[in-house]
Amino acid sequence: MKYLTRTIWILSLVSLFNDISSEMLYPIMPLFLQSIGFSSVLIGLLEGLAEATAGLSKGYFGRLSDSYGKRLPFVQFGYLLSSVSKPMMALLTYPIWIFSARTADRLGKGIRTGARDAILSDETSSENKGKVFGFHRGMDTLGAAIGPSIALVFVMFRPGQYKIMFLLAFVPAILSVLLTVFIKEKKAEPKTKTSFRLSQTFDYFKSSPVVYKKLSLALLLFALFNSSDYFLLMKIKATGLNDQSVIGCYILYNIVFALASFPIGILADKLGLQKTLAFGLLLFAIVYAGFGFNTTLVGFITLFVVYGIYAASTDGVSKALISNLVPKSETASAIGTFTGLNSIMALAASSLAGLIWKFVSPDAVFIVSAGGVFISFIILSLLNLKAKEVRPN
Repeated sequence: MKYLTRTIWILSLVSLFNDISSEMLYPIMPLFLQSIGFSSVLIGLLEGLAEATAGLSKGYFGRLSDSYGKRLPFVQFGYLLSSVSKPMMALLTYPIWIFSARTADRLGKGIRTGARDAILSDETSSENKGKVFGFHRGMDTLGAAIGPSIALVFVMFRPGQYKIMFLLAFVPAILSVLLTVFIKEKKAEPKTKTSFRLSQTFDYFKSSPVVYKKLSLALLLFALFNSSDYFLLMKIKATGLNDQSVIGCYILYNIVFALASFPIGILADKLGLQKTLAFGLLLFAIVYAGFGFNTTLVGFITLFVVYGIYAASTDGVSKALISNLVPKSETASAIGTFTGLNSIMALAASSLAGLIWKFVSPDAVFIVSAGGVFISFIILSLLNLKAKEVRPN
């Protein structure tokens, strides 16, 4: 596996430790928020605004990374900002403070995402990108399995004492920052050293290749119906199952996600990235339809296994496909712009889900999402994405 370079390994370990930290908190976050008085609408708004912040920053900082020909400073500062946001949640429970801490975490993600994925892309060839992004996603998600496992043990011995978890999560977070010191990025020539206004964050979309626009629009439709996973966890809790069941299902999902990411990345390089991605969207629609009707623990376990395969078929694969549809010098801009627009859709998706949950029913959230994503699956399956439409470097 010579395509897994030293830099890819280090970046993957950075992501692993960062996700151990983040995912220690993720499954208990909706439980914590509900315990301090957050409604489903407020939870949806919190997640939506946090992802929108990440979205705006992904596009903006992705362009800056391409402009200056620098990747590593964005990666390091992004991970550092996310790290310091963790203990902030333990200090106060005022809504404005919770919003600020969560936003800081997502801003850090936005700063680092485009630059980090550009480093991964620069480290490999187009023939191996599915493998590389799949391997990185697998390591990232291994951390996402370890983190909730720590949370599960914690709630067994300290039920309801969520604040302590936010302090514990700081330890692996700061380890991820320290690991970035060992990354050596390849030198790249800057395009233009210029400043960008926030209003220009998504300007890249206008000048991007046609195939990039086609793919982005199909996936943005999917994002419009892809609300926060918080709602999946809240559905389990709403059926009367305990905290351990909620966290256990989330751990299972991440284990499947982690184990499947690399093999599916290899398969995607052989069968085609577009086909693999479309298959993932179909699985998503099936899972959400199932959540709309299921009320049993066995059913939730089954659905989360399939959900893990969906995630492995879409996350790294979508980035690999995007990076193959744009010039190398625009990779960070392309991924940053797409993930930015994707996060804006997440604001609408999570806010809408919160409203449907409160004023219609929890089951309606998942049925509506399943129908919308099935349409996105059909569109993506019919798209003709030809590499020859890509502008040369």
